[in-house]
Amino acid sequence: MPEEAKVTDKPKEIVFNEEAPVVTDHEISIGDKTLKYKATVGRIPFKNEFDEIEAQMFYMAYTVDGEEPGKRPIMFSFNGGPGSPSVWLHLGALGPKRIEMTENDEFPPPPFKLIDNEFTWLEHTDLVFIDPINTGFSRAKDKDIAAKKHLGVEGDIESVSEFIRLYISRNERWASPLYLVGESYGTLRSAGISGHLIDRGIAFNGIVLVSSILNYQTARFAKGNDLPFVLFLPTYAATAHYHGAIPKRKNLRKFLQEVEKYAIGEYTTLLAQGDSITPAQRRTAISKLAKFTGLRPEFIDQSNLRINIHSFCKELMRSKKRTVGRLDSRFVGIDGDHTGQNLEHDPSMTVLMPPYVSTFNQYIRSELGYKTDLEYFIFNKVIGEWNWGSAGQGMPDTSEALRKAVSKNPHMRIYIASGFYDLATPYFATEYTLNHMGLDASLRGNFETGEYEAGHMMYIHAPSLEKLKADVARFVE
Repeated sequence: MPEEAKVTDKPKEIVFNEEAPVVTDHEISIGDKTLKYKATVGRIPFKNEFDEIEAQMFYMAYTVDGEEPGKRPIMFSFNGGPGSPSVWLHLGALGPKRIEMTENDEFPPPPFKLIDNEFTWLEHTDLVFIDPINTGFSRAKDKDIAAKKHLGVEGDIESVSEFIRLYISRNERWASPLYLVGESYGTLRSAGISGHLIDRGIAFNGIVLVSSILNYQTARFAKGNDLPFVLFLPTYAATAHYHGAIPKRKNLRKFLQEVEKYAIGEYTTLLAQGDSITPAQRRTAISKLAKFTGLRPEFIDQSNLRINIHSFCKELMRSKKRTVGRLDSRFVGIDGDHTGQNLEHDPSMTVLMPPYVSTFNQYIRSELGYKTDLEYFIFNKVIGEWNWGSAGQGMPDTSEALRKAVSKNPHMRIYIASGFYDLATPYFATEYTLNHMGLDASLRGNFETGEYEAGHMMYIHAPSLEKLKADVARFVE
């Protein structure tokens, strides 16, 4: 049972006591077989040169009984944000428990409950869920330590990498096949970790990237950066198609290929011309964009042919006084002000928060026996404190770190899962990044992609949850 930190005389400083992990035994039936496993919950300490604990990183590990640890794969899992804990992948897709949903892929009214996850990845690999510092129950001694060592692109990569080294050392898993799975910002972290640890003698067998973003230039709607307007267009089209804002096609994928061809070709060339395009070119572009997105031609014209994601989510169903989600554009929301340009909230996020927060807090304390008064930080507001890197480095990009890691470890494979209705990390942006990594031809086969008819968290869609499990099982085995 963890012992809570004690306040010292120094302001805003904490003294940590190293805690023993809590271990419990469980079992789950998957098809015609039963898996017996251990759940281990605790916090691994990070010590300074004076052997003082200056941070503790929370984790939850599931290991199958009766398997030789040196041969059984182990997968380290985390989510993104930055500032999000691992609860989403944990209780949504990977872990032995998942949140119960209705037949229509919706969450029932509270109280919410967990059920056995017949699609758990534990069948094929042991699982370790990591909460980076300032997320979940992970804490640093003070704000200065958190900012200097953990809250930033490089610091985050280094601290989570150090957790992995400590975990495989303490649990004697150096001989195990090693895997990573990250979602959203966690994919950028995964790529960085693979590059960081390969130079320290730790090589991964594979990485699973769920809703990937390795290069932030593909998603930053900044003046002078036309790339996101191009790469988001196919997801705008998929969303419009889903909500009936444009005529329904028999084959969604074939329609999206048409949009992709226009986006990366004619539309890219047009935006590159800037203000020098002719009135005739402008009229043609407005007509095509309206055809693909279902947006009003007047709106597209006033947007200077550049459709911002937040404006799209607000505008698509404005006539019905509804908005669409950013993380999953299948979800619909209601704002109080129907005349604004930005969402009051992301309906695909707000519908998920209560089920995940309440079920996790009950599960960790009652079933897994981890007792603490700490708040489990679901979305710690670290963005204002996050160190994205120097201006000379430009927008965050770890795709080069991943390329180097694969070059140094050509046995490592990467599986990338993307949802058609993800407006946070669009699938076409992922494809663009892969095509611009400068991979040697002999290494391109190391990368595999999978597409799902769902959003950012594709696993809340029952058919996608089942497909994701099957795809990853094949990938790992």
